[in-house]
Amino acid sequence: MYRRLLASLALLAALPAAAATSAPAPRPVVVELFTSEGCSSCPPADAFLSDLSQKRDDLLPLAFHVTYWNNLGWKDPYSLDIATERQAAYAHRFGDGSYTPEMVVDGTVGFVGSDRSAAEVAFREAKDAGSTAATVTGVRKGNAITVSVGSGVGNARVVLVGYDPQHVTPVGRGENSGRTLTESNIVRSYEPIGQWSGKAATFTPAAPTGEKTAVLLEAPDGRIVGAARVSNEP
Repeated sequence: MYRRLLASLALLAALPAAAATSAPAPRPVVVELFTSEGCSSCPPADAFLSDLSQKRDDLLPLAFHVTYWNNLGWKDPYSLDIATERQAAYAHRFGDGSYTPEMVVDGTVGFVGSDRSAAEVAFREAKDAGSTAATVTGVRKGNAITVSVGSGVGNARVVLVGYDPQHVTPVGRGENSGRTLTESNIVRSYEPIGQWSGKAATFTPAAPTGEKTAVLLEAPDGRIVGAARVSNEP
């Protein structure tokens, strides 16, 4: 009897620890850098984003390469129309026009992408705001991805972002002619896969272009209210 009592007490003592272990981790703060290989001011911002991608699991850094530098001597091989359009939407909301390098944090604030001090303030404020409408997970198996969005309040667009962890590019012309650029988390695709309206939902899209994938929840006003990296099925 005494041994059974001790065993029961030990099990009860372990329950809070188990519950804490199973609690979902805070979502990463989404950091978007609008950049171009044709822009001489961009390499310091690209280097900053690379640092973040290597050292900060609490952030989801994504480099969107815009197209409006492509006719000025060097066509960025990773430039996407959607990157230019996405930045233009932010420019309309923020009222500051499109420029490179620009960093946008959680879809709420923009600033010069190489300004590390401003970035740290924005990261901290985004964490304090805790703007999460629902938990998000994504698992890849082969060429298919299962995205799960939990229940919550509000509505949002569910988006898959495909990206490559790193590329090294020798630049032959333009403002960065002669330089070899190392860039990280380069966005290769941006694909809306559905709408979330507060109820738990599951989506099963094909994997997008890009070596890795992330899931974003975008509120109607452009704020990021959920995010997750997609993991590979064990």
